[in-house]
Amino acid sequence: MTDMPHGARPRTTGARDDGRAAGPLRYFGVLLLLSGVLSVLQGIAGIAEDRLFGVPRAYEYRFDLTGWGWIHLVVGVALIVAGVAVLRAMPWGRAAGVAVAAISLVTQFMFIPYYPLWSISVMTLDLIILWGMARIAVT
Repeated sequence: MTDMPHGARPRTTGARDDGRAAGPLRYFGVLLLLSGVLSVLQGIAGIAEDRLFGVPRAYEYRFDLTGWGWIHLVVGVALIVAGVAVLRAMPWGRAAGVAVAAISLVTQFMFIPYYPLWSISVMTLDLIILWGMARIAVT
């Protein structure tokens, strides 16, 4: 093991030599993939007009359930693409992950009256992603 000057530790937040994410970025990349898969499943259920979701009577952001399904499907695919980019340590992956997680957070918040438990679960994942990826030092 090599000695670092003045007791410094090597950084583990960037890319490794093999082009994959290291350290915390790997964790947040997996969370992006998980949030994306959940959003895609939510979108498919909405497009299929499944009876899984309740329809609120008076709500400002009330769209057709199929419309919400397409929104969640597109956001879910974008989350998956950003997650793969983060895991592959692509330069644009981290910024895309933060942006798409923020968009997902807003859409899930607007979807709460339709299925609160699912929306709040995905919102929690999105908040963890936003907080963690914003705290990682840029290498």
